[in-house]
Amino acid sequence: MSDYQSLNVIGFHSCDEVLGKSLLMGRSELRPSDNAWDWLGPGSYFWESDPSRALQYAIENATGIQKNKEAIKIPFVIGAIIELGNCLNLVEAESLEILGESYNGLKELHDTLGLPMPVNSEYNRALDCAVIKYIHESNKKIGRKAYDTIRCAFPEGIEAFPGSKITSKLHVQICVCNPDSIKGYFLPKPFEKYNPHLFKTVPLT
Repeated sequence: MSDYQSLNVIGFHSCDEVLGKSLLMGRSELRPSDNAWDWLGPGSYFWESDPSRALQYAIENATGIQKNKEAIKIPFVIGAIIELGNCLNLVEAESLEILGESYNGLKELHDTLGLPMPVNSEYNRALDCAVIKYIHESNKKIGRKAYDTIRCAFPEGIEAFPGSKITSKLHVQICVCNPDSIKGYFLPKPFEKYNPHLFKTVPLT
């Protein structure tokens, strides 16, 4: 973790309305994702500082453009205050060195066992996930403090304009590994912009 990293960030989670309301009421906790294609490994995923992107993803999931194990029925966006804590921040140099070293360690292990390395594809980040999991396992073996969160920029989408290295869905994502890092939830304002389905039957007054 960088000496100059912010302590807290605001993240936004795409979910179904039923789950979102239950989180706000303190009746549920987020169930961490643990798929082989989760690019930052096991954890709960948030869009950093971008409720519009969270809503877009929720809508894409509800309409079948994005696939998850459990489809969203009514798109909902919930905000969260996240304490980064011990963060593997993959937009700073020291964390990227750890990432490179872990890839080398994972490759050496696979070579020794005669196993092929996982491979990334457009929608399946099996290699990224395997490297992150290797970091977690290595930390556990040597008694190093576990990461609370992982933060990374993701260049998703097509080029923003012809010849650009900026992509149309570029975003920063937070993977929360330690649920205690989520300090609280809130409903982002303006309500009708980020959760428009709330007001389809009950008008604003």
